[in-house]
Amino acid sequence: MNEFGLQFHHLGLAVRRPDDARSLLTGLGYRMGEPIFDPEQNVNLIMCLHNAMPNIEVIYPGQGKGPVDGLVARHMNGIVYHLCYISNDLEATLRQIDDAKLRVQCVSPPKPAILFHGKRVSFYMVVGIGLIEIIEGVPD
Repeated sequence: MNEFGLQFHHLGLAVRRPDDARSLLTGLGYRMGEPIFDPEQNVNLIMCLHNAMPNIEVIYPGQGKGPVDGLVARHMNGIVYHLCYISNDLEATLRQIDDAKLRVQCVSPPKPAILFHGKRVSFYMVVGIGLIEIIEGVPD
């Protein structure tokens, strides 16, 4: 394990509609999960798994206002916008990141995520790096 107690989990890809992402990822050999609507975030999600490549979470807007609306409006062809990690101890992880003198701002505090069977997820902007998502504990 690294000094932050983080394990890589997936890349987050925001798209307007999932069809082209699904075609590309299927062609690359990814196994596509079923689309899931997350009412907490008002987004649709598809987890894509591969034996030899990084997992990819395809995120696309739900009905009404949601967190990826601005991204897909500015990046009409989609954008990888977050890295996701797993932490078995979120408080320790955040303390270790702070001890490393990295500036971190909480963008979305921990809340249950339907895609990860109720495991809590939170989002942080790391200055000079970008957006990271942290899943608490190992997803089912």
